[in-house]
Amino acid sequence: MSEAAKPLIRMPAVSEGAKVSVISPASFAIPERVDRGLDRLRELGFSPRTGMNTQARGPLFFAGSAESRLADLHAAFVDPETSFVVAVRGGYGSNYLLEGIDRKLIASNPKPFFAYSDMTGLQCHFLDEFGLPAFHGPMVAADFYLENGVHLESFQAAIAGRPYSLGEAEGLRTLRPGTARGTLYGGCLSILVAMLGTQWEPQTEGKLLFIEDVSAKPYQIDRMLWHLRQAGKLEGVLGIVFGEMLDCSSPGAADDLLESAILSALAGLDVPIAFGLRSGHVSRQNVTLTFGVEAELRAGDEAQLALLEPAVQS
Repeated sequence: MSEAAKPLIRMPAVSEGAKVSVISPASFAIPERVDRGLDRLRELGFSPRTGMNTQARGPLFFAGSAESRLADLHAAFVDPETSFVVAVRGGYGSNYLLEGIDRKLIASNPKPFFAYSDMTGLQCHFLDEFGLPAFHGPMVAADFYLENGVHLESFQAAIAGRPYSLGEAEGLRTLRPGTARGTLYGGCLSILVAMLGTQWEPQTEGKLLFIEDVSAKPYQIDRMLWHLRQAGKLEGVLGIVFGEMLDCSSPGAADDLLESAILSALAGLDVPIAFGLRSGHVSRQNVTLTFGVEAELRAGDEAQLALLEPAVQS
């Protein structure tokens, strides 16, 4: 049985010209991509600032030591001039920050935190532990640096506190029909599975679950769904929305192998299932989802995911 959900923290809406802290909690990025991403944030009317270690390279594949990355994370949240925080990219390494998180500092200085991929563990922990909404959306050197990398409508609605809906234009389609309403929750499937058995394992019960991944073959997706199911993490889930699942295919296999594998792995789970929403690892226009808010999935001839309440307020 999961713990009772923490009350959702409502933060101030982000205004034009707001300062944004850009940090690297996991892997380092190509410098040119960081620079282009920062320029794009400026074009959108924000004032980005980087952490002390944002562009560190190493050790290994990390953007600095765990201690330096954690220091940048804490500094971004405690900075009174920062309106929201954006990760440079995912990669790997933010799991090493979990043990050192200053829970009181984060809870006392809540800010929208835009990230996905490797940061799923951090975002779910902040939501489960403090009620801090998770902004599963574009990152600087993964999306903002691209001309067509950000779905501006959802990004701007999320930071302004406007409800919004997503559907066919954002890639969403029905795999199993039905309607479900509940708290939106989730992230990168491989990270959700990696957190099982730890003190930070995801609290999925009673949630409308969004899961996505990249470059995993259909049998690997099947295996991870089996793992979630055997761990009891799909018990009580109200509905499931899959992401675009970029490059999650097998060469020479049928085009619908992944969808068939998903339906097979989830057989007997009597909930609506939708597929294809471009949020997280995507080919273009990364959609912002806010985890922790009330949402409704309507999966029929057309599929729609409506985010019914804001996580920020004026």
